[in-house]
Amino acid sequence: MANIASAQKQNRKMIKNRARNRAAMGTLRTAVKKARAAVDAKSADSAKLIKAAVSIVDSAVSKGILKRRTASRYVSRLQTRVAPVAATA
Repeated sequence: MANIASAQKQNRKMIKNRARNRAAMGTLRTAVKKARAAVDAKSADSAKLIKAAVSIVDSAVSKGILKRRTASRYVSRLQTRVAPVAATA
């Protein structure tokens, strides 16, 4: 445990930020999983779920939770999953 006041404050901030970041990443992972499942199942609402997942990924980038290139990779992989499904439909 830190003895210096500024280090104690930094620890308190770190705990709060970590909780917020973990919650945001959990939301992001859930949205991406739902979108993947919908695409794989060829569900009718897959486009809506993908749009929601992309929106959540973009907001995570703007909040600094996710790096820009990582987010780009997530979005790209979602879109490449959709392409074969859209071509056959």
